[in-house]
Amino acid sequence: MNKIIIKEIIFFVILISMLALLQHGDLLTNPSDRFNLMSEKENYLHPFLWAGIVYFVLLVLRVILKFVLKLFKK
Repeated sequence: MNKIIIKEIIFFVILISMLALLQHGDLLTNPSDRFNLMSEKENYLHPFLWAGIVYFVLLVLRVILKFVLKLFKK
């Protein structure tokens, strides 16, 4: 059980990092400006909201794929 939770947390962290870099290319060149802008607008939760939505969609797709593969194994 712990291995599954750790795997999912790692997956979420990778997902949030990829989404942040894809949506905000300036994070690689000037991360302090991006974080200052985020703190000025007080939108701390929007990265987690976006990552949570994408994670949930990917989770549903993974469950469907696992179910379909299980049907074909029998």
